[in-house]
Amino acid sequence: MKALIHPGLLRGELPAPPSKSEAHRALMAASLAAGPVELENLGDCEDVAATLAGLRALGCRTEGDGTRLILTPGPPPARAEIDCGESGSTFRFLLPAAASLGAETAFRGRGRLPERPFEPLKAALEAHGVRFEQRPGCICAISGRLRPGRYELPGDISSQFVTGLLFALPRLPGESAIRLTSPLRSAGYVDMTLEVLARFGVRVRAEEEGWSVPGGQRAEAARFPVEGDWSGAAFFLAAGALGGPVTVRGLRTDSRQGDRRMAALLAEMGAKAEFGPDSVKISGGRLRGIEADCEEIPDLVPALALTAAFAESESRFSGLSRLKLKESDRLAGTEALIRDLGGRAEAGPDSLRVFGGGLRGGNADGRGDHRLVMAAALAATRAEGPVTVTDAEAVAKSYPDFFEKFRALGGRCDVV
Repeated sequence: MKALIHPGLLRGELPAPPSKSEAHRALMAASLAAGPVELENLGDCEDVAATLAGLRALGCRTEGDGTRLILTPGPPPARAEIDCGESGSTFRFLLPAAASLGAETAFRGRGRLPERPFEPLKAALEAHGVRFEQRPGCICAISGRLRPGRYELPGDISSQFVTGLLFALPRLPGESAIRLTSPLRSAGYVDMTLEVLARFGVRVRAEEEGWSVPGGQRAEAARFPVEGDWSGAAFFLAAGALGGPVTVRGLRTDSRQGDRRMAALLAEMGAKAEFGPDSVKISGGRLRGIEADCEEIPDLVPALALTAAFAESESRFSGLSRLKLKESDRLAGTEALIRDLGGRAEAGPDSLRVFGGGLRGGNADGRGDHRLVMAAALAATRAEGPVTVTDAEAVAKSYPDFFEKFRALGGRCDVV
């Protein structure tokens, strides 16, 4: 599918989409409970749906939908097959969970997911009783049951390895420890995991270079409302900076989400940011270039870079090497997007320079990447001419009603 987006500034108010990151974690914590758990505001994006389907395959029962869903853990099957779609979180969270249940499980995925790294997690699981094999059409298949013990992992490849273990180790019969062999990146996402586990009554002790996790734990049955998503809201906040004002409701300013920095970065560019009890309002201003280390906030880079394309001076973004391992090579994709729309950008191995000055419009390749498609739509709001972007359906991965919300703010687009 393609989206044809016409120039025109966005204005108005909208709710934030549900936090994909917290929704994954709420589902995983609920699967540790002894009884039913009521989950609110899960949403219906493809990634969260993949995690939910995977938990069903591992014995959980559900009723309701993404607005209000009740999940009840049940006995695991002897064998299971889980389709992770393109969701790295689904795969890296459910792999240790299935191993902790002793379920012989085959994992499938599509897009770039089979290419994304998981060797350090695999090695840690193999050292504790899990056997891996390759099967046609699968990322991997596992058998055996996970044993408690000391787990050593690098912290600089993916914080999702740590999160996956934090949801699996409480099930085991003895105490376990996670020790990091390199500094932790995206620490905010591990903090979010720990916060969700604490809200479900699961105990984890922070220690030097890692954590200790007592075994034999069950989460307390609870009602869990999922907070708003700063990552998805970032595109509409950026649209406020390009015109606006745009107000996004349902965003916690004290959130564990690292992407809450979006409002501060837009203000540094020259936009006006106003904060309410649970909302953020961004209004346009005279935009200037910034320098930002984005190692902890890689998901913000497409929205930040396309906003910077309209600044009066150069912007430099660093800490971007992991962008190459996303649904697409998102570093190359962001650079190409700016160039295809008539701007100037230059990517390095770990950085991106955006020279500012505005965009003409034109044709852009969405590369099957939801964040690149949404960034193209953002750019179109202030471009000189229309923008046509391929793979518009990719927004379903994280923000299924993105274009509906875009139109509600006055945007003009056709998706065909």
